Amino acid sequence: MNVSVLVFEVVSSLGEELGNAGLAAPTAETRLFGAEGLDSVALVTLIADLEDRLAEETGKAVILADEKAMSRFHSPFRTVGTLIAHVERVVDGDRR
Repeated sequence: MNVSVLVFEVVSSLGEELGNAGLAAPTAETRLFGAEGLDSVALVTLIADLEDRLAEETGKAVILADEKAMSRFHSPFRTVGTLIAHVERVVDGDRR
């Protein structure tokens, strides 16, 4: 499973669904949360969609928005690139 491809697919799909051109064609630098990104409800949708796809791909339940992720000084949900790095850590079992 290629985590980068999966994250880009889920972000792009949600961007198309929301009519957000920036998210429909994301790069690693694409902001996920804030003025040009997702509102809080759409961010929750993105996380849930990613968790579902990861469960399908790995056969294991994956939680991306746990207490550690939410309490970090720098959110793993800032950009597509930081989200990819976070998903890779979670999938590899490194919860730092």
